[in-house]
Amino acid sequence: MAEEQTQGTAPSRRALIGWGGAGLALGAVAAGGAVALAKNGDGADASGPDESGAVEFHGAHQAGIATPVQDRLHFAAFDVKTDDRAEFVQLLKDWTAAARRMTAGKAVGEGAYGGLAEAPPDDTGEALGLPPSRLTLTLGFGPSLFEKFGLREKRPAALVDLPRFPGDNLDRTRTGGDLCIQACADDPQVAVHAIRNLARIGFGKVAIRWSQLGFGKTSSTTPGSQTPRNLFGFKDGTRNIAGTETDRLEKFVWAGDGDGGAEDAWMSGGSYLVARRIRMNIETWDRTSLQEQEDVFGRDKGEGAPAGKAKEHDEPFLKAMKPGAHVRLAHPDANGGITILRRGYSFTDGTDGLGRLDAGLFFLAYQRDPRTGFIPLQRRLAAHDALNEYIQHVGSAVFAIPPGVRDADDWWGRTLLSEEA
Repeated sequence: MAEEQTQGTAPSRRALIGWGGAGLALGAVAAGGAVALAKNGDGADASGPDESGAVEFHGAHQAGIATPVQDRLHFAAFDVKTDDRAEFVQLLKDWTAAARRMTAGKAVGEGAYGGLAEAPPDDTGEALGLPPSRLTLTLGFGPSLFEKFGLREKRPAALVDLPRFPGDNLDRTRTGGDLCIQACADDPQVAVHAIRNLARIGFGKVAIRWSQLGFGKTSSTTPGSQTPRNLFGFKDGTRNIAGTETDRLEKFVWAGDGDGGAEDAWMSGGSYLVARRIRMNIETWDRTSLQEQEDVFGRDKGEGAPAGKAKEHDEPFLKAMKPGAHVRLAHPDANGGITILRRGYSFTDGTDGLGRLDAGLFFLAYQRDPRTGFIPLQRRLAAHDALNEYIQHVGSAVFAIPPGVRDADDWWGRTLLSEEA
């Protein structure tokens, strides 16, 4: 679990049909908690999000990071199949054009539902008539991409391969990827439609390596709302960096001009994403006493108050918690101030063939540098967290998230791949 805040807006009718539930925040903690923007990717509008509205696609930073967290997720990692750099660049331009339209609630092409009857339509059509539902699309580059297209010298120093942590049981089919697309929306059909169309546009040039659906946001970049509960029944996300906390975003989330060497300059205004699929042993947890559950988290299950305190948002007294309590180990005060921005989601993917739920947290953490963020924090948690008895990390990936698309002439990845950049 972790210390973050969440927004509590009423779900749309279609969202209620989606992938209901709550989420768990494990493996890392962020600090802070205030409001994120509803209008653009930088963080600005404190009035709260319009669930049916559009989030501005253009900005200095990609939307979907500090943006108010939506209710649903479709995340996809891709392998690049083409070895033609020009073809890959054109794909990124085509993806950008499609993302620009879909986030505005438009069909992918001008002639999406017309044109030649003999040819496939430009858009698959399942989102026709639906509002934008605050769709955001966020693109990232994995370490393996930099082995292609002569990009090895452009690999940022912060884009390190994640080490193997104690207790990891990673499934290779849910790990890694040359590219990622994070689609977040308040309507699951809108999010799935976006990934489906980008995969269709990329056919023959990229292929989906793995993907994950998520529901019940487990963290928020917006304050003042009810904190969600994770699949273990505990409030999750009492503290997080807020989308309006520009000083903390600059310090902990956005890559800066002075980070690394010349090879890192193209990442200025970007961020680094760690994605972890965390399986929760639901059946074991459900047979655990309330006292032990509260000791494991370091919080009261009803109110969500830290151990020894009365209210959820009371400042925790870490020494009052058991030595292995998740909050005690993950809190920034116990980790030299390590702070990340989290956008996790719950998942349920049926059963495992033995009658047990395949459920847990799809953990997403943004930071300025994984070497000083997720990696040291997860090392501590993997070694000492009492929650490890009830969870297991089964999927993993890390991505460099380039800066935002500035205007109608810009495109995803231009600062990395353009000859003029």
